[in-house]
Amino acid sequence: MIRPILKMGEPSLFEASAKVEEFGTPELRELIADMEDTMKAANGAGIAAPQIGVNLQVVIFGSDEINLRYPDAPVVPRTTLINPVIEPLDDEKEEGWEGCLSVPGMRGVVPRYTRIRYTGFDEQGQPIDREAEGFHARVVQHECDHLWGILYPMRIEDMSRFGYTSVLFPELDDADD
Repeated sequence: MIRPILKMGEPSLFEASAKVEEFGTPELRELIADMEDTMKAANGAGIAAPQIGVNLQVVIFGSDEINLRYPDAPVVPRTTLINPVIEPLDDEKEEGWEGCLSVPGMRGVVPRYTRIRYTGFDEQGQPIDREAEGFHARVVQHECDHLWGILYPMRIEDMSRFGYTSVLFPELDDADD
């Protein structure tokens, strides 16, 4: 089921999320299915449970095809990640443009770690332990920020590089709504 996506300003988006205690439950499967439906309907590269009003540490990211909102980005493997932990593999960061389903119609330049290791669990409670770099690492960091009450504009260091997609990237404007 496609659920409404909460927008920046909603107080619950600024709260830390609770850890998932039970895996493989019907409720968790339903949440993940709703997140997938909602992300797909919005052409998202990822979505976090808090964005649909559920205060749990669950994120979904990636797809099997190029994303319309990020047409130049490489494909990121489709992943459900629960109770994540992110560890930078070095101090190197890179800046990149980001958008967010909870901040529709806008983009901003955000510094992120270039290489990370992320761990957590899949929907059945099986461990996930991966290394990622580039766009893959950026997507993981962006989605996991939602679990800690952080939205990407809070990470922007130069507000002159934050604005409406229709102004900054008119060719992408239709894909961002």
